[in-house]
Amino acid sequence: MDYMLSEEEKIIIETARTIAVEKVKPIREQYDEEERFPWEIMKEFAQADLCGVYIPEEYGGFGKGIMGLVLVVEELCKIDGAIALSLAATALGTLPILTTGSEQHKKKYLPGIASGKNLAAFGLTEAGAGSDATGMTTTAVKDGDYYVLNGTKCFITNGGEAQVYTIFAKTNPARGARGISCFIIEKGTSGFDFGKKEKKMGIKASSTRELVFNNCRIHKDQLLGKEGHGLMIAQATLDNSRPGVAAQALGIAAGALDEAVEYARKRVQFGQPIASFQAIRHMLADMATEVEAARALLYASARMIDSGGEKRTSKESAMAKLFCSEAAMKVTTKAVQIFGGYGYMREYPVEKMMRDAKITTLYEGTSQIQKNEIALNLIKESAARSK
Repeated sequence: MDYMLSEEEKIIIETARTIAVEKVKPIREQYDEEERFPWEIMKEFAQADLCGVYIPEEYGGFGKGIMGLVLVVEELCKIDGAIALSLAATALGTLPILTTGSEQHKKKYLPGIASGKNLAAFGLTEAGAGSDATGMTTTAVKDGDYYVLNGTKCFITNGGEAQVYTIFAKTNPARGARGISCFIIEKGTSGFDFGKKEKKMGIKASSTRELVFNNCRIHKDQLLGKEGHGLMIAQATLDNSRPGVAAQALGIAAGALDEAVEYARKRVQFGQPIASFQAIRHMLADMATEVEAARALLYASARMIDSGGEKRTSKESAMAKLFCSEAAMKVTTKAVQIFGGYGYMREYPVEKMMRDAKITTLYEGTSQIQKNEIALNLIKESAARSK
């Protein structure tokens, strides 16, 4: 389908595709096996100016917003969803600074991220506070011109590798959701350390670590926005970042479809390519339709975010994330089926694609949380029209 992409957007896609095929594809299996963080490939992303595609030009980026980010992530994830995640997760950690940070914050942190010199991470989830972020127990106690943080965060993508962390903590536990604040914390800050590195089903080339704060003392200037506005910052961030997860899911699905079509053309059974069998053709048709529908919804939501305006995009972002992630699971599962027994073997890429796809239905809100978000907004919109 023609999505009316600009020439600059087409160049972004072509650049990402070239790096994915020439640099990522040859090493994706090795990095998955070794669970190695892709610093070498991150340098390639940086040299191609992909790291700052969504960051405004005045801070060293390319200024192409969420749509630019979506295009890069989708294309990279057609080849490998784990290596591309390092870039996408950096965007998640950066968005609170972009949307809420002071000019001083933006000038200090965004150029380093845009250049690829620094990675970022987003610290919201805790062992007892996953879908319910208000259940967090990490605290930030005011002490003169400083805050003292204590607690842990878990399942943090880019944990231990990133240099810049946007961290959520309770500054006033008695106020519940209105007692959460957001801070920028740099790697190497005294009292800030890293705990367990997770062993995962998929996205193995991505680092997932525990963050540990033990009397971590940071200056009040590291507060993002106002004290008590942390949950609003987190919600606004996820409105903008969920299309990034959707793009990861879409890319994995599109890559699996490409692999399945190619395999079906070449695999001969009963004296003919399996692509000649109606059962296989119907599976491919379903997969292609899922991918194209997902892409249309994702691009529309990204354009809506970039268009600005006062309306929150919670519903649209949740729809894109929900549909794309569920489509990724359907498409990759069918790809494995088309490959038959070979699809279950690590020698072929669809096995990894299926493993990598699953996380997209879980992080930044499970599929069930996305449905809650969509339904809540539908009800609010209906109530508003009834007034």
